[in-house]
Amino acid sequence: MPPVDLELDLRYRRARERRRPFEPVWRDCLAFTMPQRMPGLETAPGRGSDRLFDATAADAVEQLAASLLGELTPPGSPWFGLRAGPEVAVAERPVVTEALETVAARLQGGFDHANFTVEIHQAFLDLVTLGTATMLFAEAPAGRPSPFRFSAIPAAEIAIEEDVDGAVAGHFRTSSLPLAALRSRWPDAVLPPDLAVGNGEQPCRVIEAVLPGGTGFDYRAWLTDDDQSGRPLALLADGRFEHSPFITFRWVKTAGEVYGRSPMMTALPDVRTANKVVELILKNASIAVTGIWLAEDDGVLNPANVKLVPGSIIPKAVGSEGLKPLEMPGRFDVSQLILDDLRARIRHTLLVDRLGPVQNARMTATEVLERSAETTRLLAAVFGRLQAELLTPLVTRGLAILARRGEIPDVRLDGRTVELRYQSPLARRQSRQDVQNTLLWLESVRQMGDHAASVVDLPGAARWLGHTLGVPAELIREQGLLDAFEAEFLREVLS
Repeated sequence: MPPVDLELDLRYRRARERRRPFEPVWRDCLAFTMPQRMPGLETAPGRGSDRLFDATAADAVEQLAASLLGELTPPGSPWFGLRAGPEVAVAERPVVTEALETVAARLQGGFDHANFTVEIHQAFLDLVTLGTATMLFAEAPAGRPSPFRFSAIPAAEIAIEEDVDGAVAGHFRTSSLPLAALRSRWPDAVLPPDLAVGNGEQPCRVIEAVLPGGTGFDYRAWLTDDDQSGRPLALLADGRFEHSPFITFRWVKTAGEVYGRSPMMTALPDVRTANKVVELILKNASIAVTGIWLAEDDGVLNPANVKLVPGSIIPKAVGSEGLKPLEMPGRFDVSQLILDDLRARIRHTLLVDRLGPVQNARMTATEVLERSAETTRLLAAVFGRLQAELLTPLVTRGLAILARRGEIPDVRLDGRTVELRYQSPLARRQSRQDVQNTLLWLESVRQMGDHAASVVDLPGAARWLGHTLGVPAELIREQGLLDAFEAEFLREVLS
């Protein structure tokens, strides 16, 4: 096995340095949502769960992650489809589309029978909290119910690189494995002599790199020191992937930055203030219950021995004032108004009031349509990025794994012969708006008379509506077959 590439190790360190400016913000976001979420990015002293007084942000983050799961990758429902592209011949299109639907169903079954739903929800929690999330999409061993295996990778373990187009291209993962697990995963690796004789529970720091090279991705894994120097000790494995097993996706991203920004970062000032207001309210409540008391030092009353419990008798000297309450200079009633406003802004920033469950069960059809349009508008930019960075890589990687296992033919999403169609609830909302506009146009043309209606290609419009609404291909006749059917029908009528 070749020695450790020192240039690759230096590249890894530069990637970790680019991540360092985001870590303080990540710690603050985790401190108010998931204080114990990620080893390696523990919250600062005084910011743990014992200093968390308001759960508004934590609840809003969970609701937003659940909404993303239902809007983008709903469990038990197909959220993508495959169809013949524009370069496929018309006569072959029905057969090709039917075959692609079978491939899509096989791929969807692989997602449904794997741990995809569990892991993608954890990744969505990282996405809405930290702005950047990473999934490991690996091939499962033979004999498992699904050929896929997924893992949500904590942000503390991942450092990423971008290519010239701003897409995430390179990944470095840092993890700590027991020596026994390291030997099991890389049995052929040559370990340093002092480590080779260690016990199985000894922790080992491992770095894995997946970087673009040529038409695929190069893989390297090496062992490093646990100290600050992090010297590379031994190369554990090297290989090559056709598609990267790491899929990193971001909420939004500003120019010049590699890591994404989350709605939790936007709401962080309000979250900090709300947490402080609740802390002050609780302190004020404890003062209101127990009070603050004054006592004269008369040699008889010892305040250290006084217990303010019902039925207690407190001795006092004759003529002294004894124990009396201290008058408070003011009240804190305005805090509730401030807190209500802060909580409303937090929910608004984290989209709970716009993506959450419907509160009014008697919403009219117009209100439902307006709510759907608002959801589409809010997530349009985020949905476009998630399509490019999450959904398309998931489908591409899944097709490659199934093709390598011989379960499906080799399908390439080139947009010319095979097209990827998104069928998630959010994508369908966008399609329904196009359908409504088309139906409105058809109705308007019909009212204009026969001359205006002559410009409408009704079979083409019906086919477009079927494709847009996700109608199965076997229910739609393509243009070539439709022309042949019409010609045969005319021959029968004329004869």
